[in-house]
Amino acid sequence: MAYLLRELIAHLETIAPPAYQESYDNAQLLVGDPAMEVRGVLCSLDATEEVVKEAKENNCNVIVAHHPIIFKGLKSLTGKNYVERTVIKAIKEEVAIYAIHTNLDHVAHGVNAKIAQKLGLEKTGILAPKLQLMMKLVTFVPLGDTQAVLNSLYRAGAGVIGEYSGCSFRVGGTGTFQPSDKANPTIGKHDKPEEVEENRIEIMFPAYLKQKVVSALKQAHPYEEVAYYLHELENENQEVGAGMVGFLPTEMEALEFLKFLKQKMNLSSIKYTQLIDRPIRKVALCGGAGFFLLNAAKARGADIFITSDIKYHEFFDADGEIVLADIGHYESEFFTKELLLEILSKKFPNIALYLSKVITNPVSYL
Repeated sequence: MAYLLRELIAHLETIAPPAYQESYDNAQLLVGDPAMEVRGVLCSLDATEEVVKEAKENNCNVIVAHHPIIFKGLKSLTGKNYVERTVIKAIKEEVAIYAIHTNLDHVAHGVNAKIAQKLGLEKTGILAPKLQLMMKLVTFVPLGDTQAVLNSLYRAGAGVIGEYSGCSFRVGGTGTFQPSDKANPTIGKHDKPEEVEENRIEIMFPAYLKQKVVSALKQAHPYEEVAYYLHELENENQEVGAGMVGFLPTEMEALEFLKFLKQKMNLSSIKYTQLIDRPIRKVALCGGAGFFLLNAAKARGADIFITSDIKYHEFFDADGEIVLADIGHYESEFFTKELLLEILSKKFPNIALYLSKVITNPVSYL
């Protein structure tokens, strides 16, 4: 069965909605035609000239990369730097590049979950859940139409809270209205007051689904004019945010855990602060540059915080309360390409999928 690039992108964006990326990010289709037929996909951490070459050699016309090759606007394509050369090569070779970056970092089943899985962590959750990503819909529906409207809202993505779906609240009451002579009422007659037994429905949904949810409501609701309210919520979204925290099945001494970390993440070295005088059991982590989460890790009572790109003076901020470990940016996200392949293989078993073998790490160790 043949698939178009837009179908592949649509699936990836259900896993990691673009609305969850940071404002500075550029997670999207960077090169290519959404209508092109997908022959094969190369999953990579980065998209470079060598990765484009590798894709071509494997008969792949799509690269799904974690890091966007384009972060800022390009004012020319003359090949004067690695970004322009990569884009030019991708266009010449007719290889599409799709980036799925901080949006994949921020979902509970994303980059950080993959690291937690490698370390065998249990009872995992988002380290710093994001606020103001949820909305609530309130509407009023005749008793007999309530379930049909709810089902439509559920299909649109509303009513999901963590591992629970079909979540809503309803309470009965009496709705009143009087149709004008220009109305086309489902219930009632022109210019006559009407009373209808209705359910007040309240249901939560991710804010980025607002248009889809409202459309589903209007399509399923029996009334010509649908009364509804939308509220922005301050609630944390426990499924979306930065970093992850979880527990080791069995506690380890700090030095023992660092050796375990080195082995599980295939590390050549680890930079770390003074070891604490207690075993490691609760682990906080963030793939990529995550130092900004140090206070969150402390607040959650983590024994160690694993991330990358920590500056010299920032190591002092561990302050004996927690072990701060820098494992390297590339190294912390190396297994993301495995995650991408897993995501795609579940939905597109008939597409040829490959893991990039190109080492794109710009940092070397002696």
